[in-house]
Amino acid sequence: MSRDLIVIGASWGGLDALRRLLASVPDELDVPIAIAQHRAAGSPERGLESVLQRAISRPVRDVADKDPIERSHVFVAPPDYHLLVERGSFALSTDARVRYARPSIDVLFESAADAYGEGVIGVVLTGSNDDGAAGLRLIVARGGVAIVQDPDTAERRELPDAALAAVPQAAVLALDEIGPYLATVCFAGSSA
Repeated sequence: MSRDLIVIGASWGGLDALRRLLASVPDELDVPIAIAQHRAAGSPERGLESVLQRAISRPVRDVADKDPIERSHVFVAPPDYHLLVERGSFALSTDARVRYARPSIDVLFESAADAYGEGVIGVVLTGSNDDGAAGLRLIVARGGVAIVQDPDTAERRELPDAALAAVPQAAVLALDEIGPYLATVCFAGSSA
């Protein structure tokens, strides 16, 4: 089974968590990665993108509406926009906040599950609310893979705790274990 997309959600404490996770993803893993990190409307336009780009070699960019999904790239939801996945491209939305957030992790995860079903891997990191739990549940319901940062290693454990309550069968890993695990899941799936 090939993997089409890795979606990652984070909130409070997410900047460091994302930087560490992405740095641990092997360069040969060419699956595209899309990120919804809760950030306020006043956040610098390219702030998160630049910080992550300094930590990794693969291209990182804020998504523009209708951007194509490209392999080996990292795509970041811009501040104050929901990031939606369509088959082959992204869309942006200014619809109402979900779980007090825009971008919402649930919106990203649910649209990815709808577009790619079992080809999606969902990853929930540190955060202070339950955004992402419903989306991760849908990813698993559509045959995808669920990974949750070990709540004991998260800066804020509310988000990973909520994800585990929704998807108790998710793989629970420390941050530095997630990148290698993604590679194992993706490479095992490509030879099946």
